[in-house]
Amino acid sequence: IVKEKNRMGECPVWEERENALVYVDINSQKVCRWSAVTGEVQSVSVDARVSSVALRQCGDYVITLGTRFAFLDWDTQAVTTILEVEQDKPHNRFNDGKVDPKGRFFAGTMAEETAPGVRARRQGALYTLFPDLSVIKQLDQVDISNGLDWSLDHRTFFHIDSLAYAVHAFSYDVHTGKIACPRLVYHLEEEERMPDGMCIDAEGKLWVACIDGGRVIRIDPETGKRIQTVRLPTLRITSCCFGGKDYAEMYVTSAYDGLDEATLAKEPHAGEIFKITGLGVKGIPQHFFAA
Repeated sequence: IVKEKNRMGECPVWEERENALVYVDINSQKVCRWSAVTGEVQSVSVDARVSSVALRQCGDYVITLGTRFAFLDWDTQAVTTILEVEQDKPHNRFNDGKVDPKGRFFAGTMAEETAPGVRARRQGALYTLFPDLSVIKQLDQVDISNGLDWSLDHRTFFHIDSLAYAVHAFSYDVHTGKIACPRLVYHLEEEERMPDGMCIDAEGKLWVACIDGGRVIRIDPETGKRIQTVRLPTLRITSCCFGGKDYAEMYVTSAYDGLDEATLAKEPHAGEIFKITGLGVKGIPQHFFAA
């Protein structure tokens, strides 16, 4: 649906009030919005790698860029820093983020490569930004904090650390926002490659984007089994969300950074955004950051 190619398209969010898909291109340092009405893409450029975007109750967005939480005013393009983390880790940046059922913004960090294939291990963390703009650290020693979502009964938090090649579940206290007691839900098979972004559907099943695996997979968190695979026309599939009318469509982001010229020639759709219909299952609306 979006032919404008993203170096690292990520974190799609359906914005019902605009009838639009909001997402980021991390490496192009842009927050983008695709209108389902006009088919046009608008974007706002920012001064650092922007890794996640979420909706605010009052309108506009909360984002993570570099190692900062910030507000983005779409009309004025103004970015207002809320707080910076990990100033002692110059090679770190935020990665994926999402708002919890009570309007808190969860987002995690990762170490960037200092050379091709060279990355300091266990430098990342997972943070929660509360509506009063205070921040707590929930997890430490994470490699690449990535996809996240909550069970439909709000008792479980799901999280991906990409280099663990796994989805984990934590007990989640909806009143305090605290997480505890991690357990393995699903370990990806070799052909599925590395897990990236994730979302939950209205039946409580998880959908995981497989970067370098060219697919999204549907997992039953109760049984730990994969129950569906949808293949896409490019390898670097980064994230997914439900949206559109009745949240019956799935939107999937991808990337072209990291592909060599020979692969790019074989993958003309790398970096585009796709819409999957006919899944037979719907998603649920995004939560709003409560500030």
